[in-house]
Amino acid sequence: MTRADLEKFHASVAEPLSVGIGAGTLFNTPPPTQGLASLMILALFDRLRVAKAESFEHIHGLVEATKRAFLVRDRVITDPDKIANDLGRYLASALLDGEAAKIDVRKAARWPAPEARGDTIWMGAADASGLVVSYIQSLYWEFGSGCVLPGTGVLMQNRGSSFSLDPKALNALEPGRRPFHTLNPALAALKDGRVIAYGTMGGDGQPQTQAALFTRHVLFRQPLDKALDAPRWLLGRTWGSSVTNLRLEARFDGGLVDRLMSAGHDVEMLNEAYSDTMGHAGAVIRHPDGTLEGGHDPRADGGAAGV
Repeated sequence: MTRADLEKFHASVAEPLSVGIGAGTLFNTPPPTQGLASLMILALFDRLRVAKAESFEHIHGLVEATKRAFLVRDRVITDPDKIANDLGRYLASALLDGEAAKIDVRKAARWPAPEARGDTIWMGAADASGLVVSYIQSLYWEFGSGCVLPGTGVLMQNRGSSFSLDPKALNALEPGRRPFHTLNPALAALKDGRVIAYGTMGGDGQPQTQAALFTRHVLFRQPLDKALDAPRWLLGRTWGSSVTNLRLEARFDGGLVDRLMSAGHDVEMLNEAYSDTMGHAGAVIRHPDGTLEGGHDPRADGGAAGV
């Protein structure tokens, strides 16, 4: 790492990806983030027309939508300079309709389980002018690479672990190339006039926790604190974990767990009622009358405050 490397770096402003669903318009970050997957999960779930919160159809539908979205993510997301196709095609109604049709509403699809680890924080803010911000930051893994540039105090992150040494891979290691990463702060402009910024840490769990929070609070009208508190699940890996099955917090209804297992999900029940494995979610909401609402995960040491 040289001074020239640091000098030529610059931040860029990119147009967000977006997709419309019944409740409003969802926004998320473009590649090299996994924002596309987060949008696809909610757009696919919207097409399943689930009517009841915390039902088998709710949890199973989101898990299966996650699988479809992650298959697309792992096939197409890389350094944006290396992407030739318009990613908007993956958010077009025709493709989403086709992907939703592939979801079996009764049976779990087989899951290949990719690897992911991370160490992340999410923050959201809103002010009286109507500006709402969804923000996320991470060094990846615990303390990033663990390497500090001598004489600078700059701690190097570890996102390069997303690269492959196979030159034919989608995310092949090359000089100056930006690595795929899991960070994706979410924002939605709802048809009822609310603007909601929301997000979480948790590697592959980020899109899943976003979907759990959004469906519970926006689609099924649970109060924000209840939606953040409700038991969550995780398909695949997250930071500090080597397993890839579907893990559920201990507070899920036993009948629902039995139905998920009968449908073919490889379920593991965690001993914890509130597990750090499920991420640290939060949300900030600006209501049409200008009032603000915020909430943070009981699984973490964050918080919500007005100034």
